[in-house]
Amino acid sequence: MADTTMEMYDPKGFTLKEAVTEAKRCLNCIKPTCRIGCPIENEIPAFIRELANGNLGQASAVIARRSNLPAVCGRVCPQEKQCEGACVLNRDGKSIQIGKLERFVADIDGDLEITPLPKLWEEKGKVAVIGSGPAGLTVAGDLAKLGFKVAVFDAQAEPGGVLMYGIPAFRLSKSVVRREIQKIERFGVQFRTNVMIGQDLTLDDIFAQGFDAIFVGTGNAVAKTLNIEGKNLPGVIEATYLLQMVALANQGSVDREEVPVDQGDHVVIIGAGNVAMDAARTAKREKAAKVTVIFRETEDKVAALPSEVEVAKKEGIIFIGLRSPVKFVGDTKVTGLECEIREVRDDKVVGTGEFETIPADKVIIAIGQKPAGRIIATTRGIEVNEGGFVKTKDRPYGMSTRHGVFSGGDVVHGPATVVRAMKDAKKVAAGIAQYVEAKKLMEECGLKIKE
Repeated sequence: MADTTMEMYDPKGFTLKEAVTEAKRCLNCIKPTCRIGCPIENEIPAFIRELANGNLGQASAVIARRSNLPAVCGRVCPQEKQCEGACVLNRDGKSIQIGKLERFVADIDGDLEITPLPKLWEEKGKVAVIGSGPAGLTVAGDLAKLGFKVAVFDAQAEPGGVLMYGIPAFRLSKSVVRREIQKIERFGVQFRTNVMIGQDLTLDDIFAQGFDAIFVGTGNAVAKTLNIEGKNLPGVIEATYLLQMVALANQGSVDREEVPVDQGDHVVIIGAGNVAMDAARTAKREKAAKVTVIFRETEDKVAALPSEVEVAKKEGIIFIGLRSPVKFVGDTKVTGLECEIREVRDDKVVGTGEFETIPADKVIIAIGQKPAGRIIATTRGIEVNEGGFVKTKDRPYGMSTRHGVFSGGDVVHGPATVVRAMKDAKKVAAGIAQYVEAKKLMEECGLKIKE
């Protein structure tokens, strides 16, 4: 039965026999470097040891002590740079497949619901979470386990944030995201969707509903643009917009014609990070005739994981380095991208003064994101830095310049991986718990925290 279940979730996942066999390879190191490599310090040897002994429920319970999104992390974390890269067996290129083991346990738990729910004897306070991406879900799950009543607000029709609308389905099945969210709902977390904070409600409105603290985890919703000639031509698209429209079309929320890449298009991607890889591979799946990734540096300097680049190349995506965009070409719509050719000279990348135009029906910009200012603009007392990122304190960790309003993840530190957003969010959740406890104590003493 377990084999069939796993094949249903992911044909590339482990069967029960394969998972136990792989788990038995673990050396149970006295000083587990794999845990050091994991940003949230998952208890990796402990859960693998339980799995090797056939204790699936206990393996899931061990993982749940540190992670609310194991089925997601097991699929999208850059394990080769983190836990698996730090495994002592990686010296011989035979590291334990930690990501696939975590995914196996999480999928079994998602099907059988074997992780016990926490026993809560009292409600410790009410916390609102804005945004349901990795940071928001982590804060919600951690606080719910501690006994807080948590409500998550999200502007989309379905929670999940970047997990649902940013990471393509071929990398992260949306059924997996829904299953993880359902698990968090089992902790008592409420999800309020189709609510645009800053438009439908302000943070002051939320405080007026009796919440003790608010966590802002809206990530980086605004794509960075290139301020060069032709930037407003039709056909110049942001990568995040492409990924979101494909996700919405796959859900049936928008017509397929709204997807901005058409069959037969020649598509050029500007940038070579992981979002650029997602956009390039998505364009291929939308039946683009040709997809070309261009970037300013040499290929060994690109931000994307080597494994992502390798997969993209296998799918027929072309990579051209040492190109600096200078102009979007076209009259009524984009027809190409003009670039300066660069070269390595004396160990430095410099321009050559020579130019070429790469033909394109669509040009997709994937050079990073920044936070939206909607919530900050409608709330007094929250300071941001010059980049628009929320300023926070170390004590209580994650609190903004306004008492009771916390923030963390990408909206504070800039774009990062799912698990790094989770790492920061876990610290913020602890900070929120400390703050609400202190707030309740002061209220019992007849005192009030100054805003």
